[in-house]
Amino acid sequence: MVEAAELIDNDFLRQFEIKIDNDLAKIEYSLQERKIFLTKLIIPDTINNEEFKKEFLSLVFEEIESRNLSVMPTCPAIAKFVRSNRKYKRMLPVGVRI
Repeated sequence: MVEAAELIDNDFLRQFEIKIDNDLAKIEYSLQERKIFLTKLIIPDTINNEEFKKEFLSLVFEEIESRNLSVMPTCPAIAKFVRSNRKYKRMLPVGVRI
């Protein structure tokens, strides 16, 4: 589902977006120095399932990693994703544990 869609970093609205059919899933963020704070995950009910959420978050984390930024997940759903995916824990700032 997510493979065919393009991840967009909407700088103006400060959110990562992915459009599936006519639905828009997004992750709002705040960028401070070399850290990106992921503040809100919004997925429409029509595409809200665990598989989509995992693929979408993986795409976003890969994009953030390519920019060499640290991640501060302030949204509970995103923090849960980081806890369950050990490979993304290394992207947390030094001294931060989830």
